[in-house]
Amino acid sequence: MANPQYAINVSSEGEDWGTITLETFPDVAPLHAANFDELVANKAYDGCAFHRVIPGFMIQGGDPNSIDGPRDTWGYGNKNQKRVKAEFNDISHTRGILSAARSQDPNSASSQFFICVADAKFLDGQYTVYGKVLDGLDIVDKIVFAKRDRQDNPYEKIEMRISKIEE
Repeated sequence: MANPQYAINVSSEGEDWGTITLETFPDVAPLHAANFDELVANKAYDGCAFHRVIPGFMIQGGDPNSIDGPRDTWGYGNKNQKRVKAEFNDISHTRGILSAARSQDPNSASSQFFICVADAKFLDGQYTVYGKVLDGLDIVDKIVFAKRDRQDNPYEKIEMRISKIEE
């Protein structure tokens, strides 16, 4: 059976930026893949922002605070969210990889994720890889080069809506 696939529809200020298609790896990181699938099914990502963009590194999003919370809370997450135990694996953090964002605690991942825009192999064995971009790296690149503030937060909110692509 093929890996589950998802469409991330990206927009900003009412303008459609396009779609990022990705797949998750339930055979490599079953807990993270299942958590992502559950969050997508519950529409938890709809309206979330890509709140951290760093050229040459990654784009990060999925914080529920970024739906309608104050900007200064974006990236801090909700302490009541389910946490996912780390599932370190042998897949390297290369361009297009989907990985779990977390705090200093390796077992603190929840809904936030990041997509590598360049190789970041220094993260290998420290963050859980659980998917990759299949199509839409041009959209990922558009996001990472958005004008941003000193905290790497885009000035204009870049929103996502994620849906599962049914076979």
